[in-house]
Amino acid sequence: MAPEARRTIRDSGEVAALAHPLRLDLINHLMSRGPATASQCARAVGDTPSNCSYHLRYLARHGLVEPVESEPDQDSRERPWRATITGFQVDLDQPDPQQEATLANIALQRDQRLAREHMATRDSLEPAWRAASGMNTYTLRMTAAELEELGNRLDALIRPYIAATRQDVHDRDAALVHLGLHAFPVAER
Repeated sequence: MAPEARRTIRDSGEVAALAHPLRLDLINHLMSRGPATASQCARAVGDTPSNCSYHLRYLARHGLVEPVESEPDQDSRERPWRATITGFQVDLDQPDPQQEATLANIALQRDQRLAREHMATRDSLEPAWRAASGMNTYTLRMTAAELEELGNRLDALIRPYIAATRQDVHDRDAALVHLGLHAFPVAER
């Protein structure tokens, strides 16, 4: 297993760097797949290499990605980039709640987009993956302390499977899996 480099984002510049749909896709791609060139990132996120290169440099200014040393025989114009983190969380108690809300909304939109894409292509999955996939919703009655404990327990269960740190599974039966959890009190109507 690779070492975990999870960061708590507190700096408003880092929040702003991540609060952009393409940059969030890029950092997630690099965290889950490993080093990639701007051209490879462009194919993965559906954008142009020049635009991805710009946004990778933007993320690099905030220490979230960095260029990888290229081999002597490699084309230096196509340098690979790697994520410097394996995951992140945003400190929501920072003084600029608007930036944190923007990042949270972009992350939610990404989750919803990925879920829609999954549903559109679900029938093409192998039966084992169709059976293993799920979209569950629960309404729980909990105290704030119980919700925090549940979140910590779920995080402990999930953390061993994070793609950026897991190197023990390389067989063709493994795939990248998106898991999104959202837990919050529901406003009474």
